[in-house]
Amino acid sequence: MLLTVSNWSKGIIDTQTLYSHRLIIRPVNENDAADLFRIYGDPATNTFNPAGPYPSLVYTQQRLGQWLDGWHLHGIGQMAIVEKHTPQEVIGFGGISVRPLGDGLTHNLGYRFATSAWGKGLATEFCERMLDYAFDDHQLEKVTAVVRANHLSSQKVLLKAGLALRGEIADIANEPPSLFYALKREEWHRYRQQMLRPAKSGIIGF
Repeated sequence: MLLTVSNWSKGIIDTQTLYSHRLIIRPVNENDAADLFRIYGDPATNTFNPAGPYPSLVYTQQRLGQWLDGWHLHGIGQMAIVEKHTPQEVIGFGGISVRPLGDGLTHNLGYRFATSAWGKGLATEFCERMLDYAFDDHQLEKVTAVVRANHLSSQKVLLKAGLALRGEIADIANEPPSLFYALKREEWHRYRQQMLRPAKSGIIGF
């Protein structure tokens, strides 16, 4: 059964939908549970995730509710990702979420794509557009990202997008530390100038 998108969610989607060269990126809404479970419940997309795939649709709905709460609290959060030529098919989720880091909070960049979207450069395109959004629209001072040490493809994506490796962080109990990446707003300005990519251009990799 199709759920009704709340007026609040519709307003967020209308005002914060983003576009890149190939992607449409919109805030999640109440209708996204099935697609979220399809992607986050797939063992292949959780190869490097110690927690493993989402176990059930009920669990997925609870996580989606937490994501929606994050939007309410912080005005920024998780997004659904589609390609422009197939806007009816969600190919991934990601965004900038507020999460604990040490004694404070950080704006953390993350994503997960369906296996059908792998190998096309879409993760890099998504991350670059999200950094534009974070630093241009939200005027954030810093964006961070955490990735497992054996997840080489995601490490390459973060580096291509402009983040730099800053060290390690023990973020999962009884597991080896993850790698910690970060990018400050002034660093992003310099990086974007080097890439000849004008602010809010929507052009990725130009």
